[in-house]
Amino acid sequence: MDYVICNLAVAALRAEPSSRSEQVSQVLFGEVFEIMETDGEWSRIITALDGYGGWLNRLQCVPLGQIAYKALQKMDVPLTHRPVTQAWRKANNSVVYLPVGSSLSFLEGTSCHIRNEYFEIIGEIGAKEDIVTTAKSFLNVPYLWGGRTHFGIDCSGLTQAIFRLQGITLKRDAYLQAEQGQTVDFLQEARLGDLAFFDNDEGHIIHVGMMLNNEQILHASGRVKIDKIDTQGIYSSE
Repeated sequence: MDYVICNLAVAALRAEPSSRSEQVSQVLFGEVFEIMETDGEWSRIITALDGYGGWLNRLQCVPLGQIAYKALQKMDVPLTHRPVTQAWRKANNSVVYLPVGSSLSFLEGTSCHIRNEYFEIIGEIGAKEDIVTTAKSFLNVPYLWGGRTHFGIDCSGLTQAIFRLQGITLKRDAYLQAEQGQTVDFLQEARLGDLAFFDNDEGHIIHVGMMLNNEQILHASGRVKIDKIDTQGIYSSE
C-alpha cells in the first residue's frame, strides 16, 4: 500500500481521473491518504480523515512512508483555526496560504514538515473557538460543489468543517452524516449544534444544515447564510 500527503493549500478530489471531471470534494494541506490504484498521473485515494474516495492528481501530493503515515494517524495533529494562515516554505522562500482546518503535521513550535520539506507558520496558529463563532465565520462563503474552505463550500462540507474544528469527525456527504449521532424527534427539541437533514421526492438525503436554535438554521444554499426553519422546512426571506 502506498501513502501520500497533500503539500498544497487545497487540491480537488475528482470523480474520474481527469481535470475535467466533477469535483466531489477537496483535500487540504497536511491531509494523508492511501493510494488504491493509479491511472497515469492520477491516483484513486481513500482519505484517512473520513474514508472518502476520489481521484487526485499526483502532482498535487507527495509520497509518505508507512511509518510516518501510521505515526500521523496516532497523533492529535493540530489544525489551523483561522480562515487563512500563512506557511512559509523554507526551501524556495515562498508562502502557502492555508485554509482553515489544514493539518499541521509534525508541528514543533511554529514549524511543521511534510517529509523533508519544512514550513514556518506565520502569525498566530489559533485556538479552538466555540461552535457559534466557528459556524458564523463561514457566513457569505459562496456555495461550491465539493468545496471545504472559506473560498467555496457545499452543505455537508460546511457541517463537516464546523465539527472538525470542534474535534468531532463527521463523514463527508449529507446522507452519510445522517447515519451518525442520535435522532431528535421534534423540531421544538432541537438545540445549538444539532444537524437537520432534508430529502428529495425519492427519499434521498440531499441537504444538511446546522441548527442555531429550534427556529434558525445555518446552511450553504447559494452562499452560507442563516434562515428560519419550521415544521414545513426552511424559509428564506430572499
